[in-house]
Amino acid sequence: MILTVTLNAALDVTYRVEALNAGTTHRVRDVHTRPGGKGVNVADVLTQLGEPVHATGLAGPELNLPDFVPIAGPSRRTTTVLSTQDDSATLFNEPGPVISAGEWAAFRTHFDTLARDAQVIVLSGSLPPGLPADAYADLIRRAPAPVILDTDGEPLRHGLTARPALVKPNIDELARLLGRIPDLPADCAALGVPVAATLGADGALLTTPDGTWHGQPPRVLSGNPTGAGDAFTAAFARGIATGTPWPAILADAIALSAAAVNTPTAGAYDEATYREFTDLIQVKEA
Repeated sequence: MILTVTLNAALDVTYRVEALNAGTTHRVRDVHTRPGGKGVNVADVLTQLGEPVHATGLAGPELNLPDFVPIAGPSRRTTTVLSTQDDSATLFNEPGPVISAGEWAAFRTHFDTLARDAQVIVLSGSLPPGLPADAYADLIRRAPAPVILDTDGEPLRHGLTARPALVKPNIDELARLLGRIPDLPADCAALGVPVAATLGADGALLTTPDGTWHGQPPRVLSGNPTGAGDAFTAAFARGIATGTPWPAILADAIALSAAAVNTPTAGAYDEATYREFTDLIQVKEA
């Protein structure tokens, strides 16, 4: 079983408009609303892949997420506006509710119980206000299974000290962590843990003690990129759980993340694109 953790769950709202123009009124073509947050998205993709997965985290009552620890405040909303004119995606992410010390303590106890049966644990997304910056580091140290960490800023910096099995930053998150433009692959290798860095149109780079590999999709897809990173993480969780070699996991992750771009909402992927790209991705030593 793969366990995903979303400490800042959200109500995901996706609007599709013809064109996004600041300071004007927009007529929404269609709207999708669903419970979300990065760990929820990862769990949804794994479910579609047929993998055994258990999702947990912190959530307000309006989300109705089973096995999430309830909190007093309402969960945040994340709003994505997709423009059909230029295939752009504009995101608005609320910070989330303040989490009390009691709510955090209750979650840690819940996490300890669920983690006993996990083959891989995925910690994804931002931390809501009220949680310490080392919250993910604490969970990594408590975890009895390999942990994939996908977060940003100080939670990522602290998390690295707990030595997770893998971190999955994108190129912008790497730059913020380092305070400069990354020197790849040297800066990834210097982090001291396996790193799977997503590079946008340039694909992804994987550095491990066993080697360094790079791969990219055969062509750039237009669509909604908001769930691509979570699909990428889902592929790595499945690969680590099944003991798949690193280069094969990377190729699968690139194909799955590309297939996620072809869907209107995060937490899903297009099966036809996934099948096509699975046979086309080439991973080479870097």
